[in-house]
Amino acid sequence: MSSSLSGRIGLIRFPLLESHLFTTNHTPAVMLLLQQRGLQHYFKTHYLQNTFKGMYHWNSFDVWLLVPYFIVMVILAFYGIHRYQLVWLYFRNKKKAATSLNPPMLFADADLPFVTIQLPIFNEQYVIDRLVDACCRIEYPRDRFEIQVLDDSTDETHQVAGEIVARYAAGTAGLAPQPIYYLHREDRYGYKAGALDAGLKTAKGELIAIFDADFVPPPDWLAKVINHFAEPGVGMVQTRWTHLNRDYSFLTQVEAILLDGHFVLEHGGRSRAGVFFNFNGTAGMWRRNAIDEAGGWQHDTLTEDTDLSYRAQLKGWKFKYLQDVECPAELPIEMTAFKTQQARWAKGLIQTGKKILPRVLKSDAPFHTKLEAWYHLTANLSYPLMIVLSVLLMPAMIIRSWQGWVQMLLIDFPLFMASTMSISSFYLTSQRELFPKKWYKTILYLPFLMALGVGLTITNTKAVMEALFGVKSAFARTPKYRVSKKGESNVAAKKYRKRLGIIPWIELAIGCYFAFTVWYAISSENYFTVPFLLLFVLGYWYTGLLSLLQGRFERGGGGNDAEIHEKPYPVGI
Repeated sequence: MSSSLSGRIGLIRFPLLESHLFTTNHTPAVMLLLQQRGLQHYFKTHYLQNTFKGMYHWNSFDVWLLVPYFIVMVILAFYGIHRYQLVWLYFRNKKKAATSLNPPMLFADADLPFVTIQLPIFNEQYVIDRLVDACCRIEYPRDRFEIQVLDDSTDETHQVAGEIVARYAAGTAGLAPQPIYYLHREDRYGYKAGALDAGLKTAKGELIAIFDADFVPPPDWLAKVINHFAEPGVGMVQTRWTHLNRDYSFLTQVEAILLDGHFVLEHGGRSRAGVFFNFNGTAGMWRRNAIDEAGGWQHDTLTEDTDLSYRAQLKGWKFKYLQDVECPAELPIEMTAFKTQQARWAKGLIQTGKKILPRVLKSDAPFHTKLEAWYHLTANLSYPLMIVLSVLLMPAMIIRSWQGWVQMLLIDFPLFMASTMSISSFYLTSQRELFPKKWYKTILYLPFLMALGVGLTITNTKAVMEALFGVKSAFARTPKYRVSKKGESNVAAKKYRKRLGIIPWIELAIGCYFAFTVWYAISSENYFTVPFLLLFVLGYWYTGLLSLLQGRFERGGGGNDAEIHEKPYPVGI
């Protein structure tokens, strides 16, 4: 096999070397030839000529390399095709969409249920006052309404939050005394799920609304949601996240597009089709009986919200999604914070899949519901598959070029299109639904959006593998900095900044590897693969450099470096 391989290398290099020497010494002549004969002649002589036809023969090395390559490509293509299916479900069932304007039933004013609003926080001293103020301004009869601040903080937030709650409970900022209560835990048992469960022990509400620390619910949020619970079988209503700091930076713009795709087409498509979908952990409201009947909050996964959602729907509870009801929130402004958030979601969904999918597949749910649950809970397996693809891409490209361009165009190109182009159509469609007059601007962000997805591969693969092998880690919350405009800065960005570790350097190294593959593709005139390979280069370099350079150019702030880089909580990255 080694002699065959060396012979093959010789066959590759001789014409290329000959061409290089010719073009080096006769560049004007070559340019003149191209001008005379045109691109059509160039394409025929470089891609359709049969000089070496019949000389290539399969061998065991090629088989062992290409079989896993195509298996990975086919699996990724199936997940890509699933995005098209979600778009189809969204438009096919458009008339079935629930909105705040069309609840099937209404509560009489005298029959409005008691509502408990739970605010789980952990080291959130820079945003807690904004959250409490917004919740205290929600319009609802105060004799059927209470707010619980569930604080697990280990820093100054404990004192800050206690003082804020006392102030609003006594009446402040033009508000009458509010029914707001402060609960602080010392041990953080169960993390967020444990805090929510602890709050339920004293909660009076038939309905439980939940908001994370970076959310700012509008005053009419509860009024738009409450009447959907007049239907006895409704267990949960989720509303759409919007973004306070969408225009803060290029990164937050891309993050906003990613989340918009999830909330418009994933939630919209699944909810309209009547299949299972999940509560997002915040900006939604539960029926207390649905939580209890499903087994309550459990903390054996990092996505306790998705876990409880599937358990409740398996019990027969109906979920609703109100796309027209918005709840603004803060996007992560730093790359490491964004990567930590994404890794927690990736790990949590795989953990939930391991726990819940066997129950779903054994249930009496329709086949299409089971299939959608499978796609939903296993989607993050695509990240380790991307690692495999990254390793195989260069050698596969060399072998496939020897097998002929027709095969590459008929097999490889459709698979690449199915797995990558579906991303473009998916997010363009979501932006067109939300911003019909300016959605076209999203086109400029699409290459970076796809590149960012590639750049998350290392951190998310690590998270997925930990979930598959049962490696436990703490709930790593996303730090909130309370910034919304370009140029704003906050001491919180220094206080809660995460350590970087070795992962950014690995990302830069892999980016360099793909830069080499770009050079090889160009030198071997394999131009069809260059745009795809450039996404890998851009993605790995972008995430790696932003992780390393975050905060390096901030002005002022001073402070103690030991405090700045101290981890106030355990993280998985």
